[in-house]
Amino acid sequence: MRVTVVGGGASGCFTAVLAARAGAEVTLLEKNEKTGKKLFITGKGRCNLTADLPPREFLEGVVRGEKFLRSAVWSFPPESTKKFFEDMGVPLVTERGNRVFPASGKSSDIIRALDRALKESGVRVMLGCEVKSVRRSEQDFEAVLADGREIKSDILVIATGGMSYPSTGSTGDGYAFARSFGHSVVKPVPSLARLFVAEDITSLNGISLKNVELSASLPDGGSFSRFGEMLFAGRGLSGPVALTLSARLNRTSSARLSLDLKPALSREKLNARILRDFAERKNADLKNVTRALLPERLNLYVLKRAGLSAEEKVNSVTREERARLVETVKNLTFTFTGVAPFEEAVVTSGGVELKELTPKCGSRLADGLYFVGEVTDADAYTGGYNLQIAFSTAWAAADDIAARMRKQGRAD
Repeated sequence: MRVTVVGGGASGCFTAVLAARAGAEVTLLEKNEKTGKKLFITGKGRCNLTADLPPREFLEGVVRGEKFLRSAVWSFPPESTKKFFEDMGVPLVTERGNRVFPASGKSSDIIRALDRALKESGVRVMLGCEVKSVRRSEQDFEAVLADGREIKSDILVIATGGMSYPSTGSTGDGYAFARSFGHSVVKPVPSLARLFVAEDITSLNGISLKNVELSASLPDGGSFSRFGEMLFAGRGLSGPVALTLSARLNRTSSARLSLDLKPALSREKLNARILRDFAERKNADLKNVTRALLPERLNLYVLKRAGLSAEEKVNSVTREERARLVETVKNLTFTFTGVAPFEEAVVTSGGVELKELTPKCGSRLADGLYFVGEVTDADAYTGGYNLQIAFSTAWAAADDIAARMRKQGRAD
């Protein structure tokens, strides 16, 4: 059985390898000069491969497509992903937050393992081959290349990714391919990207925070929060907690953000600590005492937002002013204005409508057509979840292709 896979990213390479191992004659088409171009920059170049969690807990990290992904994730869970790469000779480590990385800390190890698997399984890899259109004749699928060549096959797998990091080749080609077969596409929006805010926070650029809690309140009354690390970046909020919230905020244009800088302390305990600090340094400037609570630039910003003078003497701070300080530390608010564009988004939210796909990622509209990975309307939080979705959906499609081959063999 001839299989054409369009896209040489995580899901495309994985589908190609598994289908070839099952005995298919596989051709992988990749527009770039090498495979895994987006994989190379994943996890800041370290490649956060998966989230080391059992399927039930893993699925809790899925934002869109949880029900659709259940079968694939239970059948090919994070443990299976780890085993595949360890069997390919890549030692792995699990770090804080259940994040799995190659022990070397180099994404190139993962790419080399996939390239080796492609070669060993006999996949025909065609690099620098941009697919301009796909179609189906009476008997074959045809992938039409930019130079006019046509690659024919019995099975066509679209693994072109979404629109995030377009410089890596993810330019939304798969959506056009899907529509050409009559599929619907849920509007793609950036996800796992900076949260832009209306307030001027440029003075805080580069400040990294640990153990903070960022919450979002929506106009409809909905709310959600995340605890962990955060980074002030330009005119936005970044870091794990902000990126995670972006997955929930990327389809709204307004929300209220609240940053608790000291979530381990209640307002009462924070107030008591400030009182003790004040008592010890009654004649000091306010900024010099509160600096023990926060990084210097953030300290000055918080004092300003609380309506306090940084040079005010501690012994002149009123109870009301102290209450404002406590409230600002516990509830530093920002007005959310939008999510950063695709150029810096880690993944795309939206894609091929899941209702039009089987649990094995096969098209319900065109027999023999599959969509895997980020091109589908399935995405999750940061932390290795989205790569695992790529591997699980790839496995699902390849498993279905293998079943087709067995059925065809029995028929012959």
